[in-house]
Amino acid sequence: MSPRRRATQVDIARAAGVSQATVSLVISGGHGSEQVAEHTRAAVLDAAARLGYTVNTAARSLKGGRNRMLGLYTFESVFPTDQRDFYYPFLLGVERATAELGYDLLLFSSVSPGPRRFTSDGINRLKVADGCVLLGRQVDRADIAELVGDDYPFVFVGRRELPGVELSWVAPDYVDATCALVRRLTGLGHRRLAYLRPDDDQEPTRDREAGFRAGVADAGLPEQEVHVLPVGSAPRVDGVGEVLTGPLTTLLDAWRARDVTAVLVDPGENDRTVAVLEQAATGAGMRIPEDLSVAVLGDPSPPRSADGSAGLPISTRDWTRFALPREALGRAAVHLLLDLLADDGGSVRQLLVPCTPVDGETVGSPR
Repeated sequence: MSPRRRATQVDIARAAGVSQATVSLVISGGHGSEQVAEHTRAAVLDAAARLGYTVNTAARSLKGGRNRMLGLYTFESVFPTDQRDFYYPFLLGVERATAELGYDLLLFSSVSPGPRRFTSDGINRLKVADGCVLLGRQVDRADIAELVGDDYPFVFVGRRELPGVELSWVAPDYVDATCALVRRLTGLGHRRLAYLRPDDDQEPTRDREAGFRAGVADAGLPEQEVHVLPVGSAPRVDGVGEVLTGPLTTLLDAWRARDVTAVLVDPGENDRTVAVLEQAATGAGMRIPEDLSVAVLGDPSPPRSADGSAGLPISTRDWTRFALPREALGRAAVHLLLDLLADDGGSVRQLLVPCTPVDGETVGSPR
């Protein structure tokens, strides 16, 4: 055999004195491999080692084999990242769980302009891996439909919906966590609440709003005293670094006129709403929590501008909020994915993970 040619399964079969089909069973570990005698298995593996055989993972994947490799695909740009980044704990959880379970992790990224897609010219690049964890808010629904049609195993981090199809996901329990914050506010005596949310229809936004409405209903608050106020997700910064908060200042004036004493804020994708609310309240002479209690529906982090630089002032407040179990979600996604790989029936897996309440210092009794 020429030293320049990579060893094949045919070479291994000749060296071990067995059929190529037997070599394929041993190397792939697929269905029926347990029927190969132990001495035969040892001979095949010994011949593979002597010949320097390496697995063509792409070919194995196309044939339905397993290469003990899991994929991680992100719909937004999250690499490189640092420990303050929102996505960092998710990535850490996925990486640690994959290593602990004896799998390799393949990170998929995209350099093409426009929306990210994992199909190119009809080819699904994710199939190099046995299965994939999907992460991010800006989901391409057409790509997801193709994955479902291909019967390719994947698990979302975050609840995702596709009309007429059940998807596998692991997600924070936004409904219960938001409802619990409403109960805390009403327990302190707040009767007029406002709800500030991004102007989108993403599943996390809908879940938080559902929790808010459930909490209001549980407290017996009249519907007319509840103000659900969608806001744009992109407040602007002028040339000298001042935040333009005109629309939110107008909302604060309206809340004060209606005796609103508490607001729940959905931080959305980039947490800008939290920073702008704080600056608008300061400009309006409203103290937090003395004049207005504020509860954040998630983990606020330093808001960034579109180019990644600091775009808005970084708050030092210890916000009353709930914390997302981000590393636990990444770990759980890997375990659910392996459950899918082990299940020939392909049953959908869905798991809600409780959020952690954080007392903070921005909620108090109404004046």
